[in-house]
Amino acid sequence: MSGGVDSAVAAARAVEAGHDVVGVHLALSRAGGTLRTGSRGCCTIEDAMDARRAADLLGIPFYVWDFSERFREDVIEDFVSEYRAGRTPNPCLRCNEKIKFAALLERALELGFDAVCTGHYATLVDGPGGLELHRASDSAKDQSYVLGVLDAGQLAHTYFPLGSTPSKALVRAEAAERGLSVAQKPDSHDICFIPDGDTRGWLAEKVGAEQGRIVDREGAVVGTHDGAHAFTVGQRRGLRLGVPAPDGKPRFVLEVRPVSNTVVVGPKEALAIAEISGGRRSWAGSAPVEAEFGCEVQIRAHADPVPARAFVTEAGVRVVPDQPLDGVAPGQSAVLYVGTRVLGQFTIDRTVSAAPIGA
Repeated sequence: MSGGVDSAVAAARAVEAGHDVVGVHLALSRAGGTLRTGSRGCCTIEDAMDARRAADLLGIPFYVWDFSERFREDVIEDFVSEYRAGRTPNPCLRCNEKIKFAALLERALELGFDAVCTGHYATLVDGPGGLELHRASDSAKDQSYVLGVLDAGQLAHTYFPLGSTPSKALVRAEAAERGLSVAQKPDSHDICFIPDGDTRGWLAEKVGAEQGRIVDREGAVVGTHDGAHAFTVGQRRGLRLGVPAPDGKPRFVLEVRPVSNTVVVGPKEALAIAEISGGRRSWAGSAPVEAEFGCEVQIRAHADPVPARAFVTEAGVRVVPDQPLDGVAPGQSAVLYVGTRVLGQFTIDRTVSAAPIGA
């Protein structure tokens, strides 16, 4: 129970369905703020209090479990190391993989519980090959992308009561009818461990700032920066380039090279990616039978899925989209779908531009 409306209603539905429910709030920081700022941040002391009030209203036991050390190692340190390597990670996806459906689930099973129930918007379907993860009914709130890291064993012990609810408005209305005080509480956004939203400043403290070069695709210096870690592929704002492009058009970050502390910029069309591949993969249920198959690929939580062909090898997964993907950064997760079903995911290690230099 995060302290938000979704997990509170999920708990209420689990109780109503006749399950023996225990509310658990995860303490993910030993120096968490006492109050959130609007919709920024989560897992604060205020959130824990909101979760406890919801549990009391539902008449279920409530506990706070300290996973702060595991969260620091598996999510925060991973986030920093990925940026050091010039990659763009997704900490929410990593938290689901390592904390909510690994550390939390492991402890729950050890204590004799059957499943972890959350307020995520996704659905589980009994398919011919076993349990399948599918998109939620409400496409605007669908969270299947950040759940794409779950494997068959984890799905078998997972419960998503909100997945078939047509809209978030109905969830809020239900919370109000049940007398839950969080009915109109704002959704949290941004990275939970950077509640002020200043990712660049936060990374500068963790990684350090060192001036480097900004170059164009041909290697000509067009500006300087105070640390390559502050940039991500597709970024346009904050470049402060000293040399304008010959055609006068805006330039975007195309590549981050951490070893040389260099940022490469170029035209928007150079962000088009014709192929992606990676080796850190997992399957959400049964693995594909064929080594090559048609699918849709989604590279961000709220991106549109793109039709593609996927090729599975011992080394990993390679995906060729029917149309170029826009602004793909190494470190992002590519989640593969067939219709509404999540097949699995892989971390993008390599991209191939659809607009090579000189084209």
